[in-house]
Amino acid sequence: MGAVITVQAPERPDSEGARVNVFGVLVSATNPPAVLRAIDRAIETDGRGYVCVTGAHGVIESQRDAKLKQIHNDAFLVVPDGMPLVWMLKWAGVRSAARVYGPDLMPEVLAQGIKASGQGTVYRHYFYGSTAETLSWLEARLNERFPGIQVVGRFSPPFRPLRDDEVDEIAARINAAAPHIVWVGLSTPMQERWMHDFRPLLKANLLIGVGAAFDFHAEKLSRAPRFMQRAGLEWLFRLLMEPRRLWRRYFKIVPKFIYLVFRHKILRRDPA
Repeated sequence: MGAVITVQAPERPDSEGARVNVFGVLVSATNPPAVLRAIDRAIETDGRGYVCVTGAHGVIESQRDAKLKQIHNDAFLVVPDGMPLVWMLKWAGVRSAARVYGPDLMPEVLAQGIKASGQGTVYRHYFYGSTAETLSWLEARLNERFPGIQVVGRFSPPFRPLRDDEVDEIAARINAAAPHIVWVGLSTPMQERWMHDFRPLLKANLLIGVGAAFDFHAEKLSRAPRFMQRAGLEWLFRLLMEPRRLWRRYFKIVPKFIYLVFRHKILRRDPA
């Protein structure tokens, strides 16, 4: 397949369920309202899947990791978390494409999940990732902001690979809490691999990887100004805020993504 082509589109590129191949990663041709509808349908129909909230970082990591690329392509949804992916979708003819930013998606889903009795399912939420302190602050802030949300559990994993017995214990803990949604606050590509590995073990309808959203909503990190988000410069803001942790990531991702776009759009040559 070419680097950017529309697939699974019954009628037009912005048909519901369509995906666009962005350098091998099949990105959902979508926007926030459509994602909220898809999440609601999955819960109401007892569906199962995981949602990759993906930006240029996930696409670039997938260029050298075939398994990670397949993890994305097996997802229930791969939503465009960054403006570069939105621009790629629009170039492919998806006029309705819009950014589905993880830290914005999370409160939108929380609000949607608070439904009056008899009007639908009240979503049950579980938070996995980050530190115990951050999770405590996160739950407190969200309960203040969204009275009536059902948070059924939280877990801060060790900062190392899990042992087999720990995997079984964590899966049992989450299943006992019976959430509809497990929010996963790990970094890319760790959270995508975690969702893929845990998906067969969990009864929750959806696993949704939202990266740094836990830290933002716990008020541990500052978010980029909206004008920088719209301009696709959030990476620069985060780099300025956390240079020692992020400089290697962005100095690899940004030039590589620009090169791939140049190669495809200007030279009309797709990656091997």
